[in-house]
Amino acid sequence: MTQAGLTSNFPPLRVVLSAAGEAGSHYELGLMYASRRGTREDEAEAVRWFHSSADQGHPRAQYMLACMYSVGRGVPQDDAAALAWYRRAADQGYARAQYALGRIYGLGKGLAQDHTEAAKWYRKAAEQGFVFAQNNLGVMHETGQGVAEDHVEAVAWYRKAAEQGHAHAQNNLGFMYERGRGVRQDYAEAVKWYRRAAAQGNPNAQLNLGVMYERGQGVAQDYGEALNWYRKAADRGFVSAQTNLGYLFERGRGASQDYVEAAKWYRKAAEQGCPQAQNNLGVLYQSGHGVAQDYAEARKWFLKAADQKFATAQYNMGVMCEYGHGALKDYAEAHRWFRAAADQENASAQFSLGVLYDRGYGVAQDPAEAAKWYRMAADRGDPAAQLNLGIMYLHSRGVPQDYVESHKWFNLAASRFFPLKAENRARAIKYREIVASKMSRQRIEEAQSLARDWKPMQSPPQPETRFLAVDR
Repeated sequence: MTQAGLTSNFPPLRVVLSAAGEAGSHYELGLMYASRRGTREDEAEAVRWFHSSADQGHPRAQYMLACMYSVGRGVPQDDAAALAWYRRAADQGYARAQYALGRIYGLGKGLAQDHTEAAKWYRKAAEQGFVFAQNNLGVMHETGQGVAEDHVEAVAWYRKAAEQGHAHAQNNLGFMYERGRGVRQDYAEAVKWYRRAAAQGNPNAQLNLGVMYERGQGVAQDYGEALNWYRKAADRGFVSAQTNLGYLFERGRGASQDYVEAAKWYRKAAEQGCPQAQNNLGVLYQSGHGVAQDYAEARKWFLKAADQKFATAQYNMGVMCEYGHGALKDYAEAHRWFRAAADQENASAQFSLGVLYDRGYGVAQDPAEAAKWYRMAADRGDPAAQLNLGIMYLHSRGVPQDYVESHKWFNLAASRFFPLKAENRARAIKYREIVASKMSRQRIEEAQSLARDWKPMQSPPQPETRFLAVDR
């Protein structure tokens, strides 16, 4: 009975109770109390009806009861009880419960983590077409967790979920096409799947689509489009997108150069702990672009990134210590940071280590050690290192005198200095002429041939910025 003048949308409960068998009716009644559908919200009452239905073997009620125990709705939170009810529903073939069991084993929630068991339950749900399980099973095959690593199998599961419109799987499938894992590399196909996921608001895909536009892979290069997609992901707090967006503003790509805007986006990512953004923000403080020049602030951000073993920031910390920016000059500390970056094959740091050993700054002077580090940097294409290594070979400092090697390195240095380094290029040419005056035509041709055939050593691969999209 309702108050006079008011209407009620609540259906008589007897209609619900007669709609199915007792177990089904109790399940439906539990849903009504849990979701405030047709009656007042009462989680404890919902649990009572789910329990009644679950005890009669109703798999959906068992699943819902497990969910209530899992989060503590209407009952005290209890992982063991949740697990027991998920398992009873899963053993009856209920896909949602099978997926939930996979998550529990994969995360180790309330029991020992077991990726093999997680994969087993994901597979049961995936084979029934449950998209979340299909995506997660794909991730496990891609990473080799709980199953043998198999990129072809990963692609197959990603595709099943992606074709049902699952955004995480669409992003993951795009990545497999981008990298050529389990399929032939195909940038256009990667863009297709990234775009589908990005249109659903998936920030991983928005970032990846931005990268494809920035690089011109699978689409015409378009910095404006890259900026647009980075911004969408950045507005969702995605740190890699915030960093990339800051970089485009810093360089004036896709928008007018704007150091203030660059600093804003770098700071957002830096404050979330992104080492690339921390380093880039430090550079802005060091140069005074977009922010007031502040060496102490630059040093602070470089240190945060360097402590995460980010090689470029370790090198920058070395520079700050070498020149006394933000603190007293300290060559020994510069050496420590340069060495940390050099051990990660950072060519600038390897060159700087060579300089310290060459001049005896912070370490005992050691021409042989200097030549060793110059060569490492020179092999990676650093023109300053190539110039200095040429000088070492010319004057027999730390290496045996070798005019052919000396000429080769001077030649390479002269060809690799940027136009803004015209003075250094002129030095390399001058030294090349000096050493050439001491060589026969045959030896000069030998040196020129070595320079033509030289190829820079490849730098180590950078960590992937893409994150596997797993359904949690």
